[in-house]
Formats: sequence, C-alpha cells, structure tokens
Amino acid sequence: MKSHSANRPEFSELLRVFARIGFLSFGGPAGQIALMHRELVDGREWVSEEQFLHALNFCHLLPGPEAQQLATWIGWKLHGMRGGLAAGLLFVLPGAFVILGLSVLYAYAAHLGWFAALFLGIKSAVLAVVAQALLRIAGRALNTGVKKGLALAAFIALFFFDLPFPLVVLGAGALGMGIAAVRPDLLAIRENGEVAPAAPRPWKQSIGAVCLWSVIWALPMAAVLVTLGTGHVLWQIGAFFSQLAVVTFGGAYAVLAYMAQQTVQGYGWLSAGEMADGLGLAETTPGPLIMVTQYVGFLAAFRAPAPFTPLVAGMIGAALTTWVTFAPCFLWIFAFAPWIERLENARRIRGGLAALTAAVVGVIANLSLWFLIHVLFSRVGDARIGPLRLYLPDWGSFDWRAGLLAALSAILIFRLKLNVIKVLAIAALGGLLLARLG
Repeated sequence: MKSHSANRPEFSELLRVFARIGFLSFGGPAGQIALMHRELVDGREWVSEEQFLHALNFCHLLPGPEAQQLATWIGWKLHGMRGGLAAGLLFVLPGAFVILGLSVLYAYAAHLGWFAALFLGIKSAVLAVVAQALLRIAGRALNTGVKKGLALAAFIALFFFDLPFPLVVLGAGALGMGIAAVRPDLLAIRENGEVAPAAPRPWKQSIGAVCLWSVIWALPMAAVLVTLGTGHVLWQIGAFFSQLAVVTFGGAYAVLAYMAQQTVQGYGWLSAGEMADGLGLAETTPGPLIMVTQYVGFLAAFRAPAPFTPLVAGMIGAALTTWVTFAPCFLWIFAFAPWIERLENARRIRGGLAALTAAVVGVIANLSLWFLIHVLFSRVGDARIGPLRLYLPDWGSFDWRAGLLAALSAILIFRLKLNVIKVLAIAALGGLLLARLG
C-alpha cells in the first residue's frame, strides 16, 4: 500500500516508535492523542496535519478507544495491515501487562488492611477525576440547546429509568442523523464545501477485512463454547464484553457506567467500590482507559475458577476480555479506513456523532452520580415507583474518610491543577494516613 505521508518509515522504525508511545501513553485519550501528534506529525512528519485530523474525526465515528484506533490507522496508512496491527498492539500491550500484574496483586491483597486503606484514597480520588472528565467533555460538546437537551435526556433515561445503555446512545445517534438531514444547524453541523472523492468504492477490501476479523474475534469464544459451554463465567465474560465493544461510542467514560452497573448489579462479579478501584488503576497505567475491562474480567474469572485454579482462571478471563475488547477495534479500522474521506463528508453521519457525543455527557453524569453514592455510602438500596428507579443510600453508612479524600482530590484537580497521577498518589497516601490515625 502506498503512503502519501511526507516521510514513510521503515517497518523496524515504526515498531520502535510505537513501542515508545505505548509505554508513555498516560493521561487518557487527550494526552495520548497529543503524544502521537507530537511524535508522528510534528517530530517525524509521517502523516500530515490534515491526515491526522481527518483520521481523528473518523475514529470518533467508531465504537472503541479513539486513541488506539488512531494509532492503528496511522500504522495502516504507513505499512498496510501489518503496520496497523503492530501500531495498535504496541499501543495496548504495555498497559495490558501492567493492569494484569496489578489485578493479580489486587485479588490476593485486597483483604489486607493497608491495601484497603490505599484503595480508599484511590476510589475517592476517582470521584474528582470523573467529575473533571464530565466538565471537560460537556464544555466541548454542548454548544447548542438541542445538544444540552440530549445530554439531560440521556442522564434521566439512565439514572432514573434504568433504560439500556445501547438503546440510549444508539437512539441519540439515530435522532442526530434525522436532525442533521433537515436542520444541521441545531447540532452545529456546517458544510465543509468539499466533494466526496470519485475513486472506486473499496467494497472488496472492506468485506475481506470484516470476514477475517470477525473470525479472529469469534475464535476464543468458539473455544470456550466447545470446552466449557454457555453456563461458564468465561462465556458470560466474553459475550458481555463483545457486546460492550460494539456500543463503546464516545470514549471509555461513556461506557463505564453501563459496564459498572451490569458487572456489579447484573452479574455480581465485583462491588461498586472494587469497580472504582479498577478505574483508579487504569488511570495510573499507560494505554486506553477501557483497559479497566481486563481487570473486571480477571476478577470475575478469579472468583469462579472451576475447573481451573483461581490464578489461571483469572489470567484466562483477562486475556479473553482484552481479546474481545480490542479485536473489534482492528475490524473497524481495517474495514472502514479506506472510506475515511467519504465519511468525513457525510452530513448525516456527522450529525449522528454530534448527537451521540452530547448524549455521552449525560452518560458520564450518570456514572459520576452512581460512583458518588456507592463510594461515599457503604449501604445503598433502591426503590421502584412504576418505571422510576431511585437510589436510597443509608445515611448512617456515610464514610467520612472517603468524603474528606474526595474533597481534597477535587481541590487538587480543580484549584491546584495537579495531574491525575499525582492526585491519585496523594489520595492513596491520605487513605493510609487516615487508617493509621483511626
């Protein structure tokens, strides 16, 4: 495949540079995208500024972590499928190995007093981290009245009516496509004046990629089906995270609320506090934030290990979760990358994305409030009034230490502008200190 980039690297150099990016990709998608821009556009000129921005917009159209998909697209642009595979894997694997090690440590040490105190600080800090993400995304996304209405509707639908997450986000996208067809200005969609290229449509390449990567995606699930059946926790893990991979529009925070509520309330694989701990771990490691799914898969299998030992089952669960989470990302890129210039000029698709991004603000608000209730209160009930669902915290179970550490973390983030890793470290030390004083 020919590249139109200014400087096409040797494949060995591509491997070296993306390995470095993979180990340094802290800070969530914004920091990761900025790092790639500095390394690949400004520093080496492997892709142009225009190509980079077009590809970034394209990746926002797809489910999955946009930074990892952008890395995969750049690798594909430079060295075809093997380049995309190498770049995408190197972006993910360093963080995957770190999260796996931390998940093992968590599974064996969570019952220790000092470890619980450490993670009390981490989960309290996560409340401020998620609030920061909510405000940042809202500031960028909600620039019209219609978008604000979509965000509010998504929050109410999820938090008060417990509607399915896929229904909410995909419904918002469909509504946005309809609005863009008749009143694009309501979603701040402007025509860019460009004409879609007249090159032949790459159907053969896209269909081939879909077929190949669908088989790759399904292989481990077929193995679980044949050897363990549909009743085993590994099948449940694979099926759930495969579904999640298809609806992860809007970044990791958008899908975390759905994942947290399903894995805690639906499957009972872990508690709300443990889910917040996992998010804290993912915030401190390189790679996509959605890597927290691996932590969940590890704990779910670790706690229902038969016929394996807990450690072996946990490692299989982690590997399966990572596989079904990221194999679809390669499918989307290799299938749709040849269409990038056409999709950039599709008004309805841009409208659907704009509406979906607005709904994501409501989704993250739901996540923020859900975490707040479950971290600050050790006992939380719920009540149903017709279709309405209300959370009812037991006020006597309020954890003042978590409240104090969450307030401290908010001051560090919003007033002192410290980065996430420093805030998590300070809060963790605060948890240890409070435990010793108490």
